[in-house]
Amino acid sequence: MTLPRILVYSRPGCHLCDELLEALLPLVRDQATVEVRNVDDHPAWQARYSDRVPVVELDGKPVCQHHLDAVALGQALAAATPPVAAS
Repeated sequence: MTLPRILVYSRPGCHLCDELLEALLPLVRDQATVEVRNVDDHPAWQARYSDRVPVVELDGKPVCQHHLDAVALGQALAAATPPVAAS
């Protein structure tokens, strides 16, 4: 089974980004893969997310920004994860 992919758009030195990642990583362990992207690495990311970081997307869909919304993330993960078939 392929795990859903969470992208976190962030930047070094951002305390909100650090706080979000600290809360996010244990919350999604074994439920999703997490990739952190520095918005300053690509002009398109910088233009889109510069003043909104951190931004969390799940499978390309926005989930939250500035602060972790654990409820919205849980709902997005539930919707992205297919149910396990009963045997």
